[in-house]
Amino acid sequence: MAKVDTAHLESRPSRAKLVLVTAVNPTPAGEGKTTTSVGLADGLNRLGKRAVLALREPSLGPVFGIKGGAAGGGYAQVIPMENINLHFTGDFHAIENANNLLAALLDNHIKQGNELGIDPRRIVWKRAMDMNDRQLRQIVDGLGGVANGMPRQDGFDITVASEVMAVFCLSADLADLKARLGRMVVAYTYDRKPVTAHDLRAEGAMTALLKDAIYPNLVQTLEHNPALIHGGPFANIAHGCNSVIATKTAMKLGDYVVTEAGFGADLGAEKFCDITCRMAGLRPDACVVVATVRALKHHGGVAKADLNKENLEALKAGLPNLMQHVENMRGVFGLPVVVAINAFPTDTASELELVRKACRSCGVEAVISDVWAKGGAGGEDLAREVCRLCDAPNDFHYAYELGSIKGEIGAVAQRVYHASGVDYTPAAERQIRQLEEQGFTNMPVCIAKTQYSFSDDPHRLGAPKDFRITVRNVKVSAGAGFVVALTGDIMTMPGLPKHPAAETIDVDEKGKITGLF
Repeated sequence: MAKVDTAHLESRPSRAKLVLVTAVNPTPAGEGKTTTSVGLADGLNRLGKRAVLALREPSLGPVFGIKGGAAGGGYAQVIPMENINLHFTGDFHAIENANNLLAALLDNHIKQGNELGIDPRRIVWKRAMDMNDRQLRQIVDGLGGVANGMPRQDGFDITVASEVMAVFCLSADLADLKARLGRMVVAYTYDRKPVTAHDLRAEGAMTALLKDAIYPNLVQTLEHNPALIHGGPFANIAHGCNSVIATKTAMKLGDYVVTEAGFGADLGAEKFCDITCRMAGLRPDACVVVATVRALKHHGGVAKADLNKENLEALKAGLPNLMQHVENMRGVFGLPVVVAINAFPTDTASELELVRKACRSCGVEAVISDVWAKGGAGGEDLAREVCRLCDAPNDFHYAYELGSIKGEIGAVAQRVYHASGVDYTPAAERQIRQLEEQGFTNMPVCIAKTQYSFSDDPHRLGAPKDFRITVRNVKVSAGAGFVVALTGDIMTMPGLPKHPAAETIDVDEKGKITGLF
């Protein structure tokens, strides 16, 4: 593991082809997006291409929660797996501490006389912790008398949903990071004027905590190919992409860069295109949509326990989920697309052929990816198709133009989710009016939505029709440079499942860790 000093690369040109890996809506069966990304990079290198990976760092929340580790799998892994899945180089701790330093400075300012006239009822900054803990969503702090501060309602976000994480991942360099941190809105005054981190003189100390974390982390795949792993916002409640610095560094070091956006293409890929690419001036050359036969059968109504059995009817019923993602990436964003079928031993020839035929009928190739079992050798066919697509012309564009919060939300809901419309709670309507009055209109939107469905209802699988999206809360992330819209029941602090992955993670007397997969 190493930190890359990007100052030494400033004069190098950005020359690489940029490949975005995304997927169908996730299911309990697993899709293997990271595994496919790693195997694709290894496959490209086996073909003689200079390929570099750019991936997100795993959050401790899902590592110990429902998902487990996130470093690929089988023979398509990044290593050292245990370090990457646990504390790694300490980036997330630095982000968490910078976030909580700002919270402490904010409360201390109020305790020490409140010179800025902050209304304690209109504090919008939360503390952060990189662990799933529903108990901390809503708390009351400052109890115990005058010496302990002012009692108020407070709460925690998981670190990967914090604005500091978004700022960290979207910053171009250390100076940009400091400027963005200063613009973050933490509260409002009694006359409803925004108060920023800069008003509290906090951005300097926060940047000091992040000055080393801002450098991307270099590790390698099992086949000794380079991987930059840096930053890690969730895509269901944040923008879901690794740091811009890591991606741009990779593009100076290789001929091909494989990067991954979180969850399904309706979330991570949409935000990569509409937020990250717009802000960083990136332009993808090709898109890989990962699917499994098992996941598509789940979208077709099959229970997890029965996914290993051949079921062509269920597969046919689940295929619209894949096709809608493919058409979005091609039609909405103008990217050439290949479908990567992440192979499982239980897949039958008939099932695989059904997926291939459905894709070909839409003018897209579906390539079997066997990287879990074979590493880069199992990704060579996918790599060849990616190279072909990267050499073809594309018409990359965004899903919407900037200028109207409701217009942008509506464009994503109708063009990407295929909703019939958007409903706003009275609170969301009021918040949008206030943001428009304060001038926060010329920003992209980051929509927090369930990852399991195109809709905001996690139980509506496949490609649902005739549904509406409900926006219940809208806030500005002025430092990150986008407006956040929360839909459905999405939470910015997840909870643990009934049987968390932590129950099966252990370490023996020699320090060997088990259960991270």
